[in-house]
Amino acid sequence: MESPKETQTNHSNSPQLTSNIRIQLTLFADPADAINIEQIRQVYNPLQFELIKAHVTLCREDEIVNLEQIIANLQLLTPTQHNLFLEFGKVARFDNGNGLFLPASNNTKEFEDLRKRILLGLCDNPRKQEPHITLMHPRNSICTDEIFEKIEKIDLPGKLEFRKVSLIKQVNGGKWLTLKEFEFKG
Repeated sequence: MESPKETQTNHSNSPQLTSNIRIQLTLFADPADAINIEQIRQVYNPLQFELIKAHVTLCREDEIVNLEQIIANLQLLTPTQHNLFLEFGKVARFDNGNGLFLPASNNTKEFEDLRKRILLGLCDNPRKQEPHITLMHPRNSICTDEIFEKIEKIDLPGKLEFRKVSLIKQVNGGKWLTLKEFEFKG
């Protein structure tokens, strides 16, 4: 399987082409639980909505240095791992107010423990990662004061249940594709 930062080269007679490949682990929100989240994303950030569904990033590409070890760790832990629940606070702005996200509340111990177990043998002390769902990514949308006030009034879930870890891949900034899923015990 490809490493996260692999560059593919075309060796034909045509000019050299390279591909930027990103691989991550993510927790996708159940569509039935994320209806209002997805409506916000579709209206205010349609490009990001098309690239990837509502999710919480579990491990970023720079943490996946040995994909085979990550997969082995997931295969060992998911049969005993209960579904993960995350509680969320109020929407908040980031990146100088241009972006908008739904941050998890302060109780993220289970999330951090899951990250440690996935990265076991690769990184003894993984960096602290704040779980969140991005509603408006500043790369392809801008959250104005007016938009923020509208979204603040929308009823968003205070708690979401995640039932599996998804290994996903993006090539050249395109749509994220699911390569493999690791179901939790329940």
